[in-house]
Amino acid sequence: MNRKYRKTIIAGNWKMNMLASQVKPFAEELKTLNPRAKWCETVFCVPYVMIPAALKAFKDSRVAIGAENLNENPKGAFTGEVSAAMLADLGVKYVIIGHSERRQYYGETDISVNKKVHAALEAGLNPIVCVGESLEQREMDITLELITLQVKAALAGVPAEKMRRIVIAYEPIWAIGTGKTATAEQANEVCCAIRTVIRKLYGARIARATTIQYGGSMNEKNARELLAQPDIDGGLIGGASLVPEKFSAIIDAANQE
Repeated sequence: MNRKYRKTIIAGNWKMNMLASQVKPFAEELKTLNPRAKWCETVFCVPYVMIPAALKAFKDSRVAIGAENLNENPKGAFTGEVSAAMLADLGVKYVIIGHSERRQYYGETDISVNKKVHAALEAGLNPIVCVGESLEQREMDITLELITLQVKAALAGVPAEKMRRIVIAYEPIWAIGTGKTATAEQANEVCCAIRTVIRKLYGARIARATTIQYGGSMNEKNARELLAQPDIDGGLIGGASLVPEKFSAIIDAANQE
């Protein structure tokens, strides 16, 4: 982490877990464990149906609420979809875009990810843009080339003045939900490469200010080592974000001097 230049952000991604009725007791327990985060910004990206409950449960805290996805269109005949404007109208601040599960199971591409980034920015949301390689791609030694392409595609057409709202989350696909984690050195190498891409696109000042998270099975046991790396500025947390004690421990790790 480098707090001199950029924000540390710990974001929970609940995926398709929890119930709306469970949000309030979860929030109360977490607020007891972490009454105030000293340094890091805390975010929960929750299923659409839980957004109102989450906003209410965390309204008196410094926790921001995000969504897990959005539709790239502003409105129209897209049954079952949710637009960026709808999320912004509720009070959502962040939205995850391009998570590997969306790419794998729902056919999202670098092109659709880029469209969603623009839709989110247009509505005033802060995109958390996910990039990452499969185990086969890592074994082929094309990780950095693939990540470079994903970052460039996601940011295509994004003006420099809007980059301050974008967070990049490096999530190696082989480490999501598997219990496997990239070593701190492996994770930092890719996060550093992402920053290099941003530097080439937007210059050193913007690259220094961009928050880059790691999201491959970060948990209460490995968070401190990962967050000690110079180019890892937070985490996008899956399973551990569903347990207040575990998520609290990750926040504590992010708040170390």
